[in-house]
Amino acid sequence: MAGPRPEYTAGLLRHFADLRDGTHGGASSRRDKERLFAEAVALLDPQARQVLDEINAYLLLDEGEVTATGVRPRHGGVEAVWALSWPAQQAAGINPIIIRAYYSAGAHHPHLQGGTVGDWPLNVFDEEQAAAELPTLRAVASADVHNLVFQRDYRIIPAISSGRTP
Repeated sequence: MAGPRPEYTAGLLRHFADLRDGTHGGASSRRDKERLFAEAVALLDPQARQVLDEINAYLLLDEGEVTATGVRPRHGGVEAVWALSWPAQQAAGINPIIIRAYYSAGAHHPHLQGGTVGDWPLNVFDEEQAAAELPTLRAVASADVHNLVFQRDYRIIPAISSGRTP
């Protein structure tokens, strides 16, 4: 295939090379890997907020609220969570839309996941790499909101309940 290599494949190659080398971004100690994780969270913050703000604006009609935890300890590891909650979701008794970055205690390297969807490698070390994660973060959040609708029904989405759909 001709043309430049897509950035997401570069991220996968960084991930697989780290597995091969027993490192994460060149770091081998847990402390250094956690430092890199904290830096990745800071780099991803604008992209994660952008994705959740897009869903809030276009699906939730600005009824939602985006929150972020920053890096915090969890079960011997560390995590950062961005969440989008809104009144209909809360009334339905289901979780908000979640984008989670985590580096669990026994893991070799960090990952991304949604509240209802699986894992993606998290190998972000600069702003360009963080920006390249925007499509992944959109996919995580979109899959999450899709699964939340299936936990209840389409009426939790204000753009549908209000009749403002195309």
